[in-house]
Amino acid sequence: MSTPAARAHYHCLPRQRDLYYGGAWHAPHGGYAPTFNPANQDELGQVAVADSHDVASAVAAAEQAFKSWRDVKPVERATAMRALAQRVRACADEFAMIDAINCGNPVREMTKDAVIAAAQIDYFAGLVHELKGATLPMGPAALNYSVREPLGVVARLVAYNHPLMFLAGKLAPAIAAGNTVIMKPPVQAPLSALRLAELVHECLPPGVVNFLPGDRECGEALVAHPRVRKVALIGSIVTGKAILKSAADKIMPVTLELGGKNPLVIYPDADLDAAIGGAVAGMNFWWAGQSCGSTTRCFVHRSVYEQVVQGIVALIPKRHRCGDPTDMATTMGCLISAAQFDKVMGHIDAAKREGARLVCGGGRPAEPALAQGWFVEPTVFADVSPEMRVFREEIFGPVLAVIPWDDEDVMLEQVNSLDYGLTASVWTRCLNRAHRVAARIEAGYVWINHTSAHFLGADFGGYKQSGMGREEGLEELLSYTQIKNVHVALG
Repeated sequence: MSTPAARAHYHCLPRQRDLYYGGAWHAPHGGYAPTFNPANQDELGQVAVADSHDVASAVAAAEQAFKSWRDVKPVERATAMRALAQRVRACADEFAMIDAINCGNPVREMTKDAVIAAAQIDYFAGLVHELKGATLPMGPAALNYSVREPLGVVARLVAYNHPLMFLAGKLAPAIAAGNTVIMKPPVQAPLSALRLAELVHECLPPGVVNFLPGDRECGEALVAHPRVRKVALIGSIVTGKAILKSAADKIMPVTLELGGKNPLVIYPDADLDAAIGGAVAGMNFWWAGQSCGSTTRCFVHRSVYEQVVQGIVALIPKRHRCGDPTDMATTMGCLISAAQFDKVMGHIDAAKREGARLVCGGGRPAEPALAQGWFVEPTVFADVSPEMRVFREEIFGPVLAVIPWDDEDVMLEQVNSLDYGLTASVWTRCLNRAHRVAARIEAGYVWINHTSAHFLGADFGGYKQSGMGREEGLEELLSYTQIKNVHVALG
């Protein structure tokens, strides 16, 4: 099924396919399963699938490593992390191709993922001395102080839309704080994790970072293991709820970065060309809309509604067209799997039945070379109303819903009517309005006259069912510590 051009890049795929923990490779107790190229359904070989026995072995190795890693001086931890960041940066092109082949996102965008991941490692390496305690005045006869200590063995479960970026970037705050970590790569795209493990082996002591490819059994065993002290997830609300229920039995902290059905609001005084560009950029069509932060509900004031709709429809083909993810010219990739393809197409069919106006896309691209992959055209529905599924449900695909509005209060009620609250974007030239509306929107991350970008040090996370906890800033580092108070009676 694959083209010669796609097969030409397969030499970069990692040859090591086992589990990595305790500084060594291990054959899995749970066996192996194939992984695929979603752009053409090529099988890319077998990958280890960790089960509960493998989890127990990996946790034991990580716990043994924690005994020494927790006592490594912060400056030495930072030095090791910076070495890893440099190796990830040097291998950016290689990682980009692995992820393009295994998860279907364009290689030109995946290179940025590796650079971002390296920057995140460097960022948290630079924060190691911010793990500070405090002193409490007690008079001359006593000293009272607090210290921050690591939790122990922690686990991180990441999503398939940015495998390398999530794996490399998200291990950083955990180990910077002195923990050891077990990373569970996405079951659909595990290959970049195996290459990253080789770099970890070069830069970090055995057992500090461990990789367990696996399915649901692996994830459930990690969450339930009594020696795992925290779990962080980037994933679905359903999975997040399951982790919370299991964590409750252990009284264990969790960080959850979950789904979104995010609004982008355009006022009539906005720079409409910029707002139209923002509406397209906010959809993250690069990776086929598979992004929890995508602004998939575009609320447009009726006075400029048709102008914006037509502008979006005209701009999309100039920026995005489906193509082979390994081609540097490709500006839009494919969905991860047949199941995700069927889900997205089901939402498109439902929007048509419920009366939304299809103004762009809506099916597979016409190119015969893409017929074997899970490609869906950039799709835009206009005249969407709140009772439609395309308004209410996260699709996790390249489907934008455009909604007209007249009254600001009614519009904001609709914006906040869902149980999601991850990101939002507001487009207006009025500074007072921008701040007022940002304050009223129930979301954890709001852009004004901007969209899609994340910024190092800016805490990212959601309201309501879009998650709990914050990532990408100091708050994330501190969440991997616990506070101990020490009281000393003097004299």
